[in-house]
Amino acid sequence: MQGPLKTIEKSALAALVGREVGTSSWIKIDQARIAAFADVTEDHMFLHVDPVRAAATPFGTTIAHGFLTLSLLSRMAYEVCPAIAGSRFGVNYGCNRLRFVAPVKNGARVRGRFLLRGLQEQPGDRLLATYDVTVEIEGEEKPALVIEWLTMTFL
Repeated sequence: MQGPLKTIEKSALAALVGREVGTSSWIKIDQARIAAFADVTEDHMFLHVDPVRAAATPFGTTIAHGFLTLSLLSRMAYEVCPAIAGSRFGVNYGCNRLRFVAPVKNGARVRGRFLLRGLQEQPGDRLLATYDVTVEIEGEEKPALVIEWLTMTFL
C-alpha cells in the first residue's frame, strides 16, 4: 500500500473533526506474522513464539506483540484517513495516550476504527491531526488497543 486511498481539501477534513472517518478492513494476525515481528524486533518472548509454552498460559495460545498491533495503524489509516490535497507528505508524530487493552491471539483478525478528534495549524505550513483510534478484535468485546494518535502533515 503506497498511501492514503482518498484525498480531500483541508476544509473538508476540518469538517470531519469530531466524527468517525472510517473503519479499516480486517487484518489477520497469524503465527507467521507474529514470528516475523519477533525476528525484526528481537523480542522472542515465549508468549509470542512458543505455542507449547503459550498454551499453558491463561491465553491458551501465542499472542501478538502489542507493538505489532500498534505498528499496523499506518496500514489501517491508509485505507480510511484521507490525505490533504496538495500536501507534500505526512508523518507519525506520536501519541498522547496508548493502552493495550486485550491480547490479540494467534489467528485473530483486527481492524482500526478512526475518529478525527482535532486539527491544529502549526508553524511551517504543517497541520497536526489527532485521531482517537480503537483497534478491534473480531468477535471480542474488548479492543486490542486504544490510542490518541498524532500525525503531522506538511502542506
